[in-house]
Amino acid sequence: MKQFDVKMLPGEHWWGGSTFYGTQNPFTADSDFHCNFRIQAFNQAMPFFLSDRGRYIWSEEPFQVDIAGGTLHFEFDDTSSVTLTEAGKTLKDTYEAAMNAHFKFDGTKLCDTFFSVAQYNSWMEFHCNQTQEGILKYAHGIVDHGFTPGIIMVDEGWQVNYGEWEFNRAKFPDPKAMCDELHALGFKLMLWVVPYVNCAGDTFLMASSPWENPDNINRFMRVKSDNKFEGRDCQPAIIHWWGGYSAVLDFTNPVDCDYMEKQLRHLMDAYGVDGFKFDGGQLDGYAFTNIINGELVTDKTPAELNIAWNEFGTRFPFHEFKDTWKGGGKASIQRICDKKHSWYDWGLNTLIPCSLVQNLIGHPFTCPDMIGGGEGYEWQDPVDDELFIRTAQVSAFFPMMQFSRAPWRVLHSPEAMQLTIEAAKIHDRYADELLALVRKAEKDGDPIMRALEFDFPGEGLAEVTDAFMWGPQLLVAPVVEQGAVTRRVRLPRGNGDTPITWIWEGEGPLAAGTKFEGGTEITVEAPLSCIPRFRRG
Repeated sequence: MKQFDVKMLPGEHWWGGSTFYGTQNPFTADSDFHCNFRIQAFNQAMPFFLSDRGRYIWSEEPFQVDIAGGTLHFEFDDTSSVTLTEAGKTLKDTYEAAMNAHFKFDGTKLCDTFFSVAQYNSWMEFHCNQTQEGILKYAHGIVDHGFTPGIIMVDEGWQVNYGEWEFNRAKFPDPKAMCDELHALGFKLMLWVVPYVNCAGDTFLMASSPWENPDNINRFMRVKSDNKFEGRDCQPAIIHWWGGYSAVLDFTNPVDCDYMEKQLRHLMDAYGVDGFKFDGGQLDGYAFTNIINGELVTDKTPAELNIAWNEFGTRFPFHEFKDTWKGGGKASIQRICDKKHSWYDWGLNTLIPCSLVQNLIGHPFTCPDMIGGGEGYEWQDPVDDELFIRTAQVSAFFPMMQFSRAPWRVLHSPEAMQLTIEAAKIHDRYADELLALVRKAEKDGDPIMRALEFDFPGEGLAEVTDAFMWGPQLLVAPVVEQGAVTRRVRLPRGNGDTPITWIWEGEGPLAAGTKFEGGTEITVEAPLSCIPRFRRG
């Protein structure tokens, strides 16, 4: 095991590692952070840290990092290396140098539908009780209540079994008719899938039984076995995940890729499904410590297995991922992990800081969690109208926004409903500008949601995590405090001879076009109808 230390410079700030730990960023001399990214690389994760003093740390492989006492301490395998690179003077210098050296974007174009209108995921509306009747009622409700149709994702529970990716006909008696109706309403349809196969299903039995698989085609990850029946010395590995106990597909194995792709292509060809939400496949799921029935037979690391799962998913233009190792620079749709319906406990307070890190480690095509929270165990809990509205407003200026709980069902007043619709309409109205930012990010890797320090270095803005630049021109400062009807905002000065002029573009009592001088801290009125934002003059 090798070790490598980096001592922080006075006043230096560091970002990186994983979107999951966004609220702990930026790291400073006062930080106390510890993570073994070899098995704990949750959400989007990269072997990469960057600072606002022109320095970055990179490795090709996962490592353990401990940040304490003003030192970043790394431990890593003997076959790996961790390097420190001097890359300029600012956070932007550092990001651009690292991106061009290690995760350069290639211009691959993503589907406009992800960005131009809101998305709708069925998870918090139905949990595992997905049905054709429920999905169609939900879709008609979206249109009937004034929301713009976009992508609709049918989440866990539509399928026969984990690994048997066919509609459960008891729940979905006519999937082709459902797909046709959704398309006629203006929706694209995506289905939830995972790289796991239920141990009790036909697929598992056919792959593991010497009678059903006489040629011993090695589907699934494998463990050593003392059972030499029919000359076999290995059997499917069984892992424990949130859905129970399952075999797991190995997407470095062409047999497993072919098995999964045939099922997904059938859903597209036979019924008109447009794409898939690729859930699961995180590093800890592939780790040897998560195998319950023996010693793994593989020369692949958990990181390599996760990368293969994500690369497989990008064969489908309509896709979404949640757990991605070394996905920086790739044209893929990435969602922030499940959040609570809460102001301050793993809820709304995490969305902006997590996204700022997500963008700085090379994932600009980001979707926040579902509006109102996506933690499954909360699916029947009551909704706080104010929190729901403010979450929708924050999401409106993410590249994507995603509803789940039906607003017309869970909100308690027509006023709350109207403000939620207005947040979605604001996202729609900014679609052309957003798509221009997406096109630039696809080509040049420019972050879409940017820490203020990225565009305005040296102004003392590194620790601002409740506001962001939306591209280089628009400063967005949503209200994220419970009960707040005003918003205090620090307006950057800029490095020119004269301060930047910031022009009010939000709603509320302040007149549109009101101008403010940069380099000042102001307080604006921000009633529940308002998303504070300022255009750079």
